[in-house]
This record gives sequence, C-alpha cells and structure tokens, in this order.
Amino acid sequence: MTKENEEQERTAQAKPAVSVFGYELIRDVLLGEILGSDSADILYWGGKSLARRFPCGSPEELSVFFEEAGWGQIELLKENKKEMTYRLSGGMTERRFHVQTEPAFTLESGFIAEQIASIYDVAAEAVCRLHPRSRQVEITVKWE
Repeated sequence: MTKENEEQERTAQAKPAVSVFGYELIRDVLLGEILGSDSADILYWGGKSLARRFPCGSPEELSVFFEEAGWGQIELLKENKKEMTYRLSGGMTERRFHVQTEPAFTLESGFIAEQIASIYDVAAEAVCRLHPRSRQVEITVKWE
C-alpha cells in the first residue's frame, strides 16, 4: 500500500457517520415531543430557514443537497409557469414510512419552497402528499 493510499484510507475512516437511529431519535421523537402539535408547522418554517442558510443556486443542486443531508432522492416530476412537483424517495424516506404511521415531511417541503422562492425571486409555498404504498412523497411548490 502506498503512502498516498494509506492517507486516503485514514481520511475515509476518520469521517464521522451519523446513525439512522440517532437521526430518528432527534428528528422524529425528540423534536416531536418538544414541539408538540405545532411540530409540522415549525419544521416547515425551519426548512425555509435552512434553505436561506444553505442556498442552492439551481433546482439541480437540490438533489445534491438532499443526498448529502440524508433526506433522500429528490426528482422533478413536472413543471409549469407557476408550479413544480417533486418526488422524494429513497432509503431514508422508505424507512420513515416503515417506522412511523404518518411521517411528516414538512421540513423538506419548507426547504424546497424557500429554494424555489430564492432561485426564481417569487413568494412560494409547498405542500406534500404522502404515498404510503410506494413509500414516496410528492411535494408541490406553487407561486404567484
């Protein structure tokens, strides 16, 4: 093994990994308990706040952010003059459907709404629709 390969291996081993269980404890259990019945609304506005702190320069960058954040795969399904519809899927999304009766994806919805608002310089809001059978989420962003 070369010195360069050894260094790459040490760097790869040093990267911290967040356990899915730890993420779920904070996101779905603790936050839900602290925020109570307002949790979905607060997470939506939290998603908007995160979007302002981590701006994506284009709709394509959304998918990169979602992957890196561990939120799942996001794909643009359709687009017209005042609306975009995305599909959120992947391992973490499927797991949340499996573990929870009715998982909330308002954090992701708020994040997408604010990114689209910023990219296109419009006031945008998003709603999500759960598809428990396919374990996917449809997020529709609308603006004036």
